Amino acid sequence: MKSSKNYLESKKLVDNTKNYTPSEAMQLVVDTHKAKFDETVELHVKLGVDGRNADQQVRGVVVLPEGTGKSVKVLVIAKGDKADLAEKAGADIVGAEEIVTKIVNDNWLDFDVCITTPDMMGAVGKAARVLGPKGLMPNPKSGTVTMDVERAIKDVKAGKVEYRLDKNNIIHVILGKVSFGKEKLENNFNAVMAALVKAKPAASKGTYLKSIYTATTMGPGIRVNYNVQ
Repeated sequence: MKSSKNYLESKKLVDNTKNYTPSEAMQLVVDTHKAKFDETVELHVKLGVDGRNADQQVRGVVVLPEGTGKSVKVLVIAKGDKADLAEKAGADIVGAEEIVTKIVNDNWLDFDVCITTPDMMGAVGKAARVLGPKGLMPNPKSGTVTMDVERAIKDVKAGKVEYRLDKNNIIHVILGKVSFGKEKLENNFNAVMAALVKAKPAASKGTYLKSIYTATTMGPGIRVNYNVQ
C-alpha cells in the first residue's frame, strides 16, 4: 500500500533511531499532524508479560486529567431509583431488560460505554456475545458494574479510559486530540504510564516496559523513553 504524501512528509520529522522524551514526543505528535481533521493521539505500549497467564494480566482504568477530547455516549442499564439517578447524572440512554433485548435481537450498539448495576448483570449477561467482542461488556474491574452509577457516569464523561492487554501483550490507549497541544497530551501520557507501572503484575520478570510508541491517527510512530519515577 502506497503511503500518502502527508504521511511521508511527517515521517521525515521523526528519527526512528531515537527514543524521545515524553515532552519531545508530544511536540512531535503535534508537529507531524497533517490531516485536515483533529486527529486522535494514540499510545501503544508493549509489555514484558505473558497475558496467557492469569497472574500476568494487565487491565484497569485511568481518568485522563485533560479528558479524551471526544463526546462519550453512555448507556445505563438499571431500574428504579438507580435509573432515575442515571438520567439526572447525564446518561444518554437509560433502560432495563428492553434495552438488553434490543442489543441481542437487533445487534444494537449505538453507545460507547455500558454501565449497569450488580442486580442487572443477570439480564445483561444475555447480551455478552454481542457486547463482549466489542469491548462493551460491563465489568466490575473497569467500574462499569456498580451501585454508584452517578460516579461512574461522571468518570466516563470526564475522560476515564480502560486499558487491557491485546493478544500480543500490547496496551492501546487514546491520549486525546492533536488540538490539546503538547502540555495536555503529556499530562495524559504521564497519567496512563503511571497507571501501567502501578498495574505491573508481581509475576512479571525482566523488562516490563518493552516499547512505547505514540502517533496520530494517520501519522508515523514516535518511540518514547519513559523513566519510571
